[in-house]
Amino acid sequence: MHSSTLQQTGYAPVNGLRMYYEVDGPTNPGQVPLVLLHGGGDTIETSFGHLLPVLACSRRIIAFEQQGCGRTTDIEDRPFSFEQSADDTAALLKHLDIDRADLLGFSNGGTIALQVEIRFPQLVRRLVVITALMKRSWADRSSGNQ
Repeated sequence: MHSSTLQQTGYAPVNGLRMYYEVDGPTNPGQVPLVLLHGGGDTIETSFGHLLPVLACSRRIIAFEQQGCGRTTDIEDRPFSFEQSADDTAALLKHLDIDRADLLGFSNGGTIALQVEIRFPQLVRRLVVITALMKRSWADRSSGNQ
């Protein structure tokens, strides 16, 4: 069996959001995709612009922009929470017919990845978490993080 390359971009209806996503890289039978979760206030490009093309050489990559970031608009009166973002991640994977994935989360994306594992363990094969917080009390108060 050989791999084929799939490249697509689009918007998915996810929990009331019109969520922007990209799929890139080869679809290798038996290999789960890698989902990239960007940092707070970032976009796909600002968190993963240099890394994504390298990863997409050998893996199917799914990247998307969280509520109020990049090409995914915000919804008035819809509060941001890591739990809600985890629910949004799970809903996008369902929309894309993905039953299981590896997650790579950076900063807020790392905390979202942890919440996906907690809330939807059946969706997650492996986690790569970079600079995530599990408790707000761990944040450096001098930097304005409360």
